[in-house]
Amino acid sequence: MSTDAETLSPALAAVISQYLDHLAVERGTSANTLDSYARDLRRYAAYLASTGIGELAMVREEQVTGFLAALRDGDAEHRPLAASSAARALVVARGLHRFAFREGLVSTDVTVDVHPPRPPKRLPKALDVEEVLRLLDVFPAAGGPRCLRDRALLEMLYSTGARISEAVGLDRDDIDAPARTVLLRGKGGKQRLVPVGRPALAALDAYLVRGRSTFAARGRGTPAVFLNARGARLSRQSAWAVLREAAARSEIAAAVSPHTLRHSFATHLLEGGADVRVVQELLGHASVTTTQVYTLVTVDNLREVYVTAHPRAQG
Repeated sequence: MSTDAETLSPALAAVISQYLDHLAVERGTSANTLDSYARDLRRYAAYLASTGIGELAMVREEQVTGFLAALRDGDAEHRPLAASSAARALVVARGLHRFAFREGLVSTDVTVDVHPPRPPKRLPKALDVEEVLRLLDVFPAAGGPRCLRDRALLEMLYSTGARISEAVGLDRDDIDAPARTVLLRGKGGKQRLVPVGRPALAALDAYLVRGRSTFAARGRGTPAVFLNARGARLSRQSAWAVLREAAARSEIAAAVSPHTLRHSFATHLLEGGADVRVVQELLGHASVTTTQVYTLVTVDNLREVYVTAHPRAQG
């Protein structure tokens, strides 16, 4: 394997070559991956050389963490790397140290406690209010039993922020129409009482009065609110199919996932001024940190408005 050995110390060049040969012969690593690993290892060796280190046995944990910082900061010859690319290069360097330790080339693996940076949290995808309304109107309120069921399901998902599993897990006794609340059973068996909007209650009432009995007549009796064509509890997969059909019929360009209405629920509440801890309770998050990812969405929205509306935003 070519590692531009002439630019490395003989000791480092030798162990890197052994490692790449090991990956090629014993692991069957592809040529493209080996080339990528070789580039990362050359950069690692160059960094070590810049700190006066020419042998792997001389490396300490601080040099490994320093290499990660150098990857993120860049230098005269290299641009700063994104977190994912820096993590990949660090993983390669750790692999070199583990290999050297297993082969008895060094007495300890100094990378054991050095971990790649976590990738940034992906922001939840949320629909805007107009898109949600289009989605909810796909199934007409004057339709048959299936339309009534599917409309009620979507209304409940958006009105309560329930997970799909929580919505299909609803029993009739979980609904308190006079109090305008539903009891949701979340992860780990935890329960929470969540308010429901009037449109969702109206859609649910229409389904329970004019639609559910049609499905229930085909089954053996179940307390479930949402039933399938056989009169049994609607499955998560079937509920997801309802959402997917509604998205296709409403011609929403954005990708729609099982969590789309839950994400939209949280984002719209925060944009409307709701406190993040209130939203945490409504979503059933154990930690407010989980909920705070939604605040990033609203900050992005505020930034877009600021840039387009403020006369000095782009001065």
